Amino acid sequence: MNEKEAFGSVVRSFRHALGLSQEDLAEDAGIHRTYIGAVERGERNISLLNIYALARALGTTAGELLKEADKLLAE
Repeated sequence: MNEKEAFGSVVRSFRHALGLSQEDLAEDAGIHRTYIGAVERGERNISLLNIYALARALGTTAGELLKEADKLLAE
């Protein structure tokens, strides 16, 4: 698992925990749905601004998303 895949997995996990669809998350974050899918699959090198937008939409912080991704990478 690489960094993009780990981050995408964390976003997916947070989204599922909230019961949100990719479309719901995209609307809440102001990001296109296909971009959310690409992030979750580890296909996008997500920008800092989009990390913050996703974190707000997921009710967490950018730091928490990255911390969780770091945990996955350490496994």
